[in-house]
Amino acid sequence: MSDLKQYDIRFAGLKLGEHEFDYQLSDSFFELFDYRDYQNWQVKANVKLLKKTNSLELSFSIKGEVEVHCDLTDEPFQQPIDNKAALLVKYGSEYNDTNEEILILPEGEHQFSIAQYLYELSVLAIPLKRVHPDVESGKLGGKILEKLQSLSPDNQLSKEEEKTDPRWDKLRSLLK
Repeated sequence: MSDLKQYDIRFAGLKLGEHEFDYQLSDSFFELFDYRDYQNWQVKANVKLLKKTNSLELSFSIKGEVEVHCDLTDEPFQQPIDNKAALLVKYGSEYNDTNEEILILPEGEHQFSIAQYLYELSVLAIPLKRVHPDVESGKLGGKILEKLQSLSPDNQLSKEEEKTDPRWDKLRSLLK
């Protein structure tokens, strides 16, 4: 986890006021968390820190894209992601991160890591249902959609009508 040190924010030496940090998140960042569900992460993270005398206010903003597979066709595509969050850092007697919007650091701390926040913000930006944009516009068919269409009930009825036995045709003519 020593690779995560670059995501530590040292606030002890910072002047009061606003400070900005930019990060590039790629596959190597998510592998540090053993997260390999998606590939080709290309995410830019911007963190604004407002240092006050008794607290720190952080606002996180991520934008980018990640390669996901369509839930309908299993075709890979680049899913755009965009997410924002805020975090208030206060000082107390002991470390406490049970509240997702407030982090309490022990008195005397001079740095903390934002890696977990960037990770969660990125992963939670991926939609639950992932549909390829060309499927929505009707441009992408895919082998799976063609197979599903051939197995649809409407197609099954027409195929059954095509495969009729000539002996039954004569009986059907009696019903008419």
